[in-house]
Amino acid sequence: MKLVSIEEAVDFLKRDKVVAIPTETVYGLAANAFSERAVSQVFKTKGRPSYNPLIVHIADYERLTDLVSSFPENAKILADKFWPGPLTLLLPKRDSVSDRITAGKPTVAIRMPSHPIAQDLLKKLDFPLVAPSANRFKHISPTKPSHVFDSLGADVPIIDGGECKLGLESTIIGFEDHGRPVVYRQGTISLESLQEVLPETYLLQQRSNAEESIVAPGMIKRHYAPNTPLRIVDSIEKHLEEFGSKNKIGVIYPAHTKPHQLAAQTIALSKGGDLNEMAEKLYAAFHQLDKQNLDYLVIERFENIGLGRALNDKITRASSED
Repeated sequence: MKLVSIEEAVDFLKRDKVVAIPTETVYGLAANAFSERAVSQVFKTKGRPSYNPLIVHIADYERLTDLVSSFPENAKILADKFWPGPLTLLLPKRDSVSDRITAGKPTVAIRMPSHPIAQDLLKKLDFPLVAPSANRFKHISPTKPSHVFDSLGADVPIIDGGECKLGLESTIIGFEDHGRPVVYRQGTISLESLQEVLPETYLLQQRSNAEESIVAPGMIKRHYAPNTPLRIVDSIEKHLEEFGSKNKIGVIYPAHTKPHQLAAQTIALSKGGDLNEMAEKLYAAFHQLDKQNLDYLVIERFENIGLGRALNDKITRASSED
């Protein structure tokens, strides 16, 4: 594992190299957003298709003028409430923003991370950073350095920021013609939290996975997926009673419970049923169980409110077939 300091990362980034950096959500594969060469390296390293846009990360509002042609009033309201933090805004892009970043779309995704290392790094650079999750395309997002290493190998330098505090990707918001906010990707900030600020905010009902319908990251049908097949079941206990003796099954419980004797491996995401803790630990559980040579993993759906709605979106995509 190639661990580097912030100063070393600055040098790599100025030379159009990629660096894995910690954010409050997940580790990102960072590169100079103003360099076509650097941006291309991100797509190549991840195996990411060109139709999937990238998020541009900034340290402060001053950088916005280089990236967007306008800043709608509702976007300002949400930014004032949630920036810096796990909110990404889809905004009209300037011509200077590469179509490679936006997949040819007229909007660019912008986020201002709150993680102190990400902030420090961005302030030491005279350019913003693209930073999609630091893992192979469609695979589990990394929440600590070892996850990055396992997915991308020893050649990618990593700034060690420990485990990510939130554990799920940012929420992505776009705006209709009349400024109404729409959630394109569910994430750490729940729909209910957004509606407390702008009650008209709604969740996009994605009906297509065609390339042209992908306007923001996280809209691919299969995403966040372990190599070990993941199945969503109505009842873990009943499933184990029926299939546990014939298969090596890894079990992910939302909260602490007594492990079932027919489960080959068991992980509880939370001691007391806290959704924030479940979100923080979900991807780490995927990573841990993926190394256990299991036949498949099982998980039950979360209560479909608040952060539970985002968790359900993640496990649905992680369990989907290509």
